[in-house]
Amino acid sequence: MSDTTPKRKNDPEGLKKRILAGALKMFAEFGMQGARLEQIAEHAQTTKRMVVYHFGNKEQLYIEVLEQVYQAIRQHETGLNLAEMAPELAMTKLVEASFDYHVSHPDFMRLVCTENLLRGRYIMQSERIKALNKSALDVLDDILTRGQQQGLFIAGLDTVDVHRLLSSICVHHVSNRYTFHTLFTPNDSEEDSIRRNRQLAVTATLRYVRKAP
Repeated sequence: MSDTTPKRKNDPEGLKKRILAGALKMFAEFGMQGARLEQIAEHAQTTKRMVVYHFGNKEQLYIEVLEQVYQAIRQHETGLNLAEMAPELAMTKLVEASFDYHVSHPDFMRLVCTENLLRGRYIMQSERIKALNKSALDVLDDILTRGQQQGLFIAGLDTVDVHRLLSSICVHHVSNRYTFHTLFTPNDSEEDSIRRNRQLAVTATLRYVRKAP
């Protein structure tokens, strides 16, 4: 018996993390309905029985994966310390960080697409996700409020609308990456596409919120 085997048996939290990581990969690749618990267990180096023991069933595991990925992106945003920055700089950093996060976490975007194909059936069941995502609007609302107080941003902005705008380009870059590139920008390298769309997200958001000169 190897030295690592007893450690794994006596590490339920580590096992749960491996199951969640495996579940994210499988759900992102095959969707909620296509992923199988046997695949998830194999990826986590455990058994289907242990997956069921810790998470009950595939639906509950899927919801917990959704909660984990939304918690991760919200923690990423709140960790940027944007309240310490001038409003325009804070807005720029928020958009850039959001764009970079989507690029570096494609499984998150695939999972969101899967849930939209399911018409939000499972995200509706999680009060935790609704509570977690309040921070996205809180962070953005603080930037908008400070920008308005300083006469930089237009009054009457809806925080949800600004969030929708800045996230739309971030999401589109990942979700439509292959089709859009093939149809419209076949000569662009991946680096060119990232650079162009990242700047587009910043420019579009700043132009939307800034007061006219």
